[in-house]
Amino acid sequence: MNPNEIPMGCLGVVMPVYNEEDTIHLIVQRVLARPEVGELVMVNDCSADGTWKRMQELAKTDSRIRIFTHEVNQGKGAALRSGFAQVNSDIVIIQDADLEYDPDEYPKLLMPIITGRADVVFGSRFLGSGMHRVLYYWHCIGNQFLTTLSNMCTNLNLSDMETCYKVFRKDVLKQITIEENRFGFEPEITAKVARLKVPLYEVSISYYGRTYEEGKKIGWRDGVRAIWCIFKYNFFI
Repeated sequence: MNPNEIPMGCLGVVMPVYNEEDTIHLIVQRVLARPEVGELVMVNDCSADGTWKRMQELAKTDSRIRIFTHEVNQGKGAALRSGFAQVNSDIVIIQDADLEYDPDEYPKLLMPIITGRADVVFGSRFLGSGMHRVLYYWHCIGNQFLTTLSNMCTNLNLSDMETCYKVFRKDVLKQITIEENRFGFEPEITAKVARLKVPLYEVSISYYGRTYEEGKKIGWRDGVRAIWCIFKYNFFI
């Protein structure tokens, strides 16, 4: 199948949003430019800047946009839990509200699902064919460590467990209950997908990482929590 043959409007995008006033309009523009996008569900996680106001303005510009908000900041996992409960499309992708991941790569992420090969697709920043901004060495080592530890527990051979781009058939997503509120979502969803034993593919993606000064939020405490979540969701639940 040619990427141009992917059905229009087949994809639901779930976007957790926290303090992204400067980038939210840019990423929304890029997402909605994709013909395969049928809906965009955005969840504001009690942003402290003007993000919510911008989201309200954006929602008036396109009927595909639906917005929700948390009255208390809970974390990325909690925002995704709220978004998953609202999305209606048969295929669902996670999209961060910054500019680190490129919606123009939706077609190749969708291909394994559209062609019937996969039920879940992870976009990998480490498979090697896409452009990557050169940033933090220890972040890269941390990602590789967490991915390796996760693989040892799930018996998967992923190269990038912590990736934002995760695509699901909706019927698979319905079988999973998200419990983690913050970035522990990544190892949790990976463990629960592995337990379902559904076909899982990886696709190489580009990555335009940002610095902490530019708004990057994940820190070392999230890495420690991720280690606990790897063991918790693989062995104790």
